[in-house]
Amino acid sequence: MEGKLIIFSAPSGAGKTTIVRYLCQAIPEIKFSVSATTRERRGNEVDGVDYYFLSKEEFLHRVAKKQFVEFEEVYSGTFYGTLRTEIDRIWSEGKHVIFDLDVQGGMRLKKKFEEKALSIFVKPPSLEVLLNRLTQRATESSQKIAERVLKAGSEMTFEKDFDKVLLNDNLEIACQTAESWVNDFLKKG
Repeated sequence: MEGKLIIFSAPSGAGKTTIVRYLCQAIPEIKFSVSATTRERRGNEVDGVDYYFLSKEEFLHRVAKKQFVEFEEVYSGTFYGTLRTEIDRIWSEGKHVIFDLDVQGGMRLKKKFEEKALSIFVKPPSLEVLLNRLTQRATESSQKIAERVLKAGSEMTFEKDFDKVLLNDNLEIACQTAESWVNDFLKKG
């Protein structure tokens, strides 16, 4: 079975991961696609659950073998991507795939899968709020946070390229709105 794809993209810190986790609990027909990355693990992250943590060499080897449906050097020297086998695995379980991706990766997947995909851009209330969220998360250096906020400014200009824009200024409302949109999309033929 080839199912549908639900793509959540946003600048880092906008809340897309929290919303996607909520949806995975609320909608049994969807399953999270684990991305591959070359970045270092944070805290209690688990390989194969949070990400597939690959060396840069292994990642680029898989790129050369065309094993990714999309990939991006999101930050200098740090790659992220979606393995084709991950989508196939979820579809083989009779589920629809939900993604938590950077903006460029989200747009690539939407372009590739077109009507089979719903793309949602999660928008933070402001760059100031985004900076506060990243700082409170306390998982990265001030240099990395500054890099993410700078990138967020340019990422925000792509919201118009997504099917829906979800303002995340109230997490409960954002989760309920996202759940409604996803359920409506999954009901379509």
